[in-house]
Amino acid sequence: MSAECSGYLSADKVPVSGFSCPRAGGDARAVYCCGFQDVKYCCDDPHSFFPYEHGYMWWLSVGALVGLSIAAVVLFAFIITVCVLCYLFISTKPRSKLDTGLSLQMAGSETRGSSIC
Repeated sequence: MSAECSGYLSADKVPVSGFSCPRAGGDARAVYCCGFQDVKYCCDDPHSFFPYEHGYMWWLSVGALVGLSIAAVVLFAFIITVCVLCYLFISTKPRSKLDTGLSLQMAGSETRGSSIC
């Protein structure tokens, strides 16, 4: 089985003549024409030809990098905010127990100053 890669213009606008797969001296399993409109090669995956230019994938990669960078910055800002809020919550807690104003006594015990006659 063999496939024909038609001629194309490379990314540098240089014409490249067509060739058949597998290429002489190449992998015998690489029987499919793969790549992009401006970069073609032989491979063993029948679903590896993309009908657009290789530069298009570069811009998709740059877009993905920008999106992931923005997401990382937002996540970092969220984590910093949570840490600051936790620190403020912990540092503003009162250090001693609150005085309720009532002194509790055990049942049946006497209070000071009172005498039983």
